[in-house]
Amino acid sequence: MATRTQVRTAVVQMLYAMDLGNSNDIDEYLLDRKIKSEKAKWGRSLFEGVIANIDAIDNIIKEHLSKEWEFDRVDSVDRAILRLGVYEEIFTDTPYQIVINEAIEIAKLLSSENSTKFINGMLDKIAKENNETMHSS
Repeated sequence: MATRTQVRTAVVQMLYAMDLGNSNDIDEYLLDRKIKSEKAKWGRSLFEGVIANIDAIDNIIKEHLSKEWEFDRVDSVDRAILRLGVYEEIFTDTPYQIVINEAIEIAKLLSSENSTKFINGMLDKIAKENNETMHSS
């Protein structure tokens, strides 16, 4: 039985493939990784949620990059991890601490040590700003 981390990792891999111009069927991709039933449904909803909100998500990421860093320079794997993380922080009710922890675990699997620090910093900053916005409304 697949874990939530494995589902998120598969979604990140699909987002990465999409970013590189490869389009596979999300359901087939999840099934190939033995992700079935409710977990597959959840994985598909995460993937489709990111895709449906990709412009807003990318704008949020761009707003939080340091001035000297351009969006296109962000590593493709890191960009996929950030996209999923921002989607979960902003558009779902998953606690941001879980989102950040999962993103770091995925970065450890798929990216570099520097990436874990970068992703942690970005998602933490976005979560804090989102929480402030929610509490001041």
